[in-house]
Amino acid sequence: MQHLTIVTTGGTIDKVYFDDKSDYKIGSPQIGEILGHLGVAFEFDVIPILRKDSLHITDEDRALIRSTIEAQPHRHVLVTHGTDTMVETARELAQVKGKVIVLTGALNPARFQGSDAVFNVGCAVAAVQTLPDGVYITMNGRVWDPAKVRKNRAENRFEEAKPS
Repeated sequence: MQHLTIVTTGGTIDKVYFDDKSDYKIGSPQIGEILGHLGVAFEFDVIPILRKDSLHITDEDRALIRSTIEAQPHRHVLVTHGTDTMVETARELAQVKGKVIVLTGALNPARFQGSDAVFNVGCAVAAVQTLPDGVYITMNGRVWDPAKVRKNRAENRFEEAKPS
C-alpha cells in the first residue's frame, strides 16, 4: 500500500473534554496526528466529512460517507467512526465495490492516557493493506465481518453477533 485515504466522521476517537461545560464535544480528527507520531511509511490524506457522535449519524450521513469513499481514486480506505452505530455504517458501505474499507474507532478519546485509539488505528492500518476488497471493522484487536458483529454496550466491547 502506497496511499491510504482516511475518512473521518467524529465519534469518541475525536472527542475532547471541556471543563467549563463538563461534557464532551467532537474535536478535530486525531488520526493524522496518530499516524504522524507513529512515522508510517506510506502517504495518507485525511478527509473530515462529519464531526458527530455516531448516535446522531443519519441515513443521509451514511450516503455521504459512501459517496465520498466511492469518489476517491485510491483502493485502501480507513474510516474513523463512533462505535455505537459503526456496524450500521459498515453494512451501508458494503455497496462500495473495488475497495478495501476498514472502520475503526475508540472506546476512549484518543487524547486520553490509556485510550485504545492508537491500538485500534494500528490494527486498522494492518487490516486495510492485507485484506481483500470488502468492508471490515477492527476493534478490540480483532477484524470483524460487519454482518457478524455487534457492540456489547454493557461490556463496552465488540463481539460476535448471535444468530437470531
